[in-house]
Order: sequence, then structure tokens, then C-alpha cells
Amino acid sequence: MTIMLVSLILGAFAALYYYLTQNYKYWQKRGIPCADGALPGVGHMLPAICFRTSFPELFNKIYNDNKNRSMVGFYNFTSPSLLVIEPQLVKTVLQTNFASFNKPIFPIDPDLDPLTALNPFALTGDKWLAARKRLTYAFSSMRLKILLESVKPVCVLFENYLNNKLSKTEKIEVELKDLFSKFTAQVVAGAGFGVDGYCFNEEKENLSFQKIGAVILEPNLRTKIATMLIFLVPSLNKIFKISFVPKHVDNFFRTLVAELMEQRRKDAIPRNDFLHLMTELEKQDGIKFDVELLTAQALSFVLDGYETSSTVMSLVGYQLAVHQEIQKKLREEVMSVFKKYDGEITYEGLKEMTYMDQVLNESQRIIPTIGFQGRICTEEFELRGSDGLICRVQPNTEIRISIDGLHHDSRYWNNPEIFDPERFNSENKQNIDRFAFLPFGEGPRICPGMRMALLQIKAGLATLLRKYSLELSPKTKLPLQMTPGVILASPKGGLWVKIRQL
Repeated sequence: MTIMLVSLILGAFAALYYYLTQNYKYWQKRGIPCADGALPGVGHMLPAICFRTSFPELFNKIYNDNKNRSMVGFYNFTSPSLLVIEPQLVKTVLQTNFASFNKPIFPIDPDLDPLTALNPFALTGDKWLAARKRLTYAFSSMRLKILLESVKPVCVLFENYLNNKLSKTEKIEVELKDLFSKFTAQVVAGAGFGVDGYCFNEEKENLSFQKIGAVILEPNLRTKIATMLIFLVPSLNKIFKISFVPKHVDNFFRTLVAELMEQRRKDAIPRNDFLHLMTELEKQDGIKFDVELLTAQALSFVLDGYETSSTVMSLVGYQLAVHQEIQKKLREEVMSVFKKYDGEITYEGLKEMTYMDQVLNESQRIIPTIGFQGRICTEEFELRGSDGLICRVQPNTEIRISIDGLHHDSRYWNNPEIFDPERFNSENKQNIDRFAFLPFGEGPRICPGMRMALLQIKAGLATLLRKYSLELSPKTKLPLQMTPGVILASPKGGLWVKIRQL
């Protein structure tokens, strides 16, 4: 009896092992090298799901372990996935053969996240084309000039906030992400909705857009679990039913947009904000007004304009605090442009801040805001690497791209660990492989809000640098380590600096 019981148990374990590993010869059978270390059931994802490492670091390790290959297979749990390594294959996936890889890797359940499911990053087909058309319209040069008028008052609030803090002391110690989140959330409130975000009003701090926006992507336990379930094992999330955007945040934006639209129908006063631009486009195209779609577009503006932009600004601020000579040179450019335009922030002046563009690019190269990208194959396609590897990619196969890996590869960047904005000067930038530098993605799905993001980032940094200096605080934990389990780069312990008035 005992022998039979032991045999049954061993048989059950053998059957389970076979079930969990039955796909683990997938890449070997196709002649494609596979990353080392696949484990039954979880494949190569154990460090990420245990929150021991971040997703970008996981893919960066696979990249570096196989960087002399054009591509390498790995397993996302039991699903065979492919990491493309050489820039030419990245170009094939993101641009040249976009039609075969046009599905995003982040599946959003419309029943759990109805607003996020309408975000351009989650849409496909005609719905994606329509959404992208609206955002392209909203962020044209002419309309960016209009939106800049909503950014300028925020720059004044930002400056007044720092002046008030520094009126009581010689210097203040701040965490950059928190500081810049106030700025970008206030911009989102004004340029997005035409309302006060209360982000610099400490008496109304609990009502601020900063508090509301932070709930979605703040690197806490809920966000980590939601990220893992939604983006890695969506089948499991059908059981747990965790939404990307918490329900109370969803309800807040639905109510806000509905109330604002009702108010605007009554007073009929034109507004210079994103909400107005979206409604005007619907009228021009003869589209029936859809409050849910409008709310989804507004939420997209919040996600792109608030959290991502404040992350970029905090990482730039950190680099400027570390590299004082670069901070000094950038301040000289800012002061020169302000002098040319009589101390005013202008669209033309921001465009002329070319050294700031270099600093922004180098900051995003050395610490990408999002360290990986991906697509899902929609129709069978043959990828051919320069090393002779040929892979017939099957529909529904995940393709991943390590942005961290590309941005730190010495084949494309001299001394890649050194922060050097001169890589992006007018002479050197001509030699950069376009598909080895992907701060906003590339191809038809390049970030549609990129120009608006850069506009507010440059305006905020210019406001800071013309009157204040940054120096690194000992509270910043060096070397920087990223918080696991979140989408955006989030250094552990934060980025702390001391700010002085010039």
C-alpha cells in the first residue's frame, strides 16, 4: 500500500513537472538560443515576481548574457517569448514590419479597467488609429503653443513655492520626485482640465491632483501586485480581478469630466486646455460625443503628463546635482534664452534650449524612465539576424526589447556608464543608431504625448535653474538601485537634493 501511495505521489509530481515544462524545448527545437535558468512554471520570471529585481533589470541581464547574438528566447512563465537584441531587428519589430507586430504587450481587461482599455497604448486597429489621430491633433505645434499658456502660470506657482520655502532658510532639502510631481500634476490640472490642482497649496494637499495621480503608479505593494498580475499573468488576474486604476480614481475622473462638460455647455466659454481640444476635434469630425471616451483620453493625459514627466524631471535633477559643471552650463543657456525673450517662457525660447535637449536625452539614455518595451506578433513573420539566426515568429508570441541593454551597450555608446550630454550635440547625434536609443519608443506607436511632455519638462527645469542651484543630499542612497515590481524607474529611498537660491 505504501509503495503504491509513494508511486502515485511521484507520478503526480512527474505529471505536474511535465505540464509545467512541456514548452521548455520550444526554442531549442527552432534552433534559437535560449536564456539560462528557466524554472518549472515560472520560466525566467522568478526574480521579478519575487520582487528581487525590476523588470528592466531582468531583461537587461538576459540582454547582456546574450549580447553577441541577434536574438534569444526566454520563458514568461510557460509562454515562449523572444528578446530581440540587435537594433536592426528592433527596427523591424517597431517600424519596418509594424503590421506584423502591432499589438501591445500590456493586455487591459475592459471589464476591470474600462478607461485604461481606451488608452492608445492598449488599443489596436481602427480604435488605436482614431485615438492617435486625436492626440496628434492635440499636440501639434499650434496647439502646444496654446497649451503652453496653461503651463506658464504653473511655473509662477512653482517659483513662488520655492521662494516661500527659501525665505525661511538658506537651503531646503527635498525629494525630487515629490517636488516635480507637484509641478507636473498642477500642469495636468490646468492644461488638461482648466482647474486648480492645489499641488502647491499645503492647506488643500489632500485634494491635490498630485495625491490622486500618485495612487495609480506609486511604487507600493498594491501597484507591484497589480503590475505583476495585469502585465505578466493576466490569466491569473481573471481570478483576482485587480484593476490598474483603482475604482475611486476611475470614479473621480468620470465625475470631474462630466461636471466640467456640463459647466462648459452652460457658459460656452472657449478654454485653452486638453479637454476643450478633444471636444472640438469630435465636433470637427462629426463624432457623437462620448463622455467615456473623453474621460479615457483625459486620464491618458494624466498618466502621461503627470507620472512619466515627473520621473524624467527627477532623474534629470539628480544628474544635474551630481554633475555641477553640466548644471552650470545648462543654467547659462537658460539665462541666455530668458534674456533674449525678456524673462518670459516662450515656445520659441524652449525650442532654442538645445543643450537642455542634450541633457534630457543623456539622462533618459543612462536611466530610461521605462527600461523595456514589447510587442505581440499578430501574423507569422520571419526575423533574420545578422549572425545567421532565423526565427519564424508565430502569432501571439511576445517580443521584448531591453531599452536598458541597448542604452548601455558599448557597441553603440563610448563609455556608456559616463553621463555625457555631448553625445547628443549637433555633430555627434548624427552617428547615433536610432534604434539603439528609445526613450519614447519608435515607429507608429512612439509616445504620442512626447512633445507635450518635453514642453512642460523644459519649462519646469528652466524655471528651477534660472534662480536656484541643486546639490546632492547624503540622503540619496548611492549607487542607485531601482525599486522592483513597478513600471517606471523609481530609485530606492528617493532622489534627495539640497536647493539654494542663487
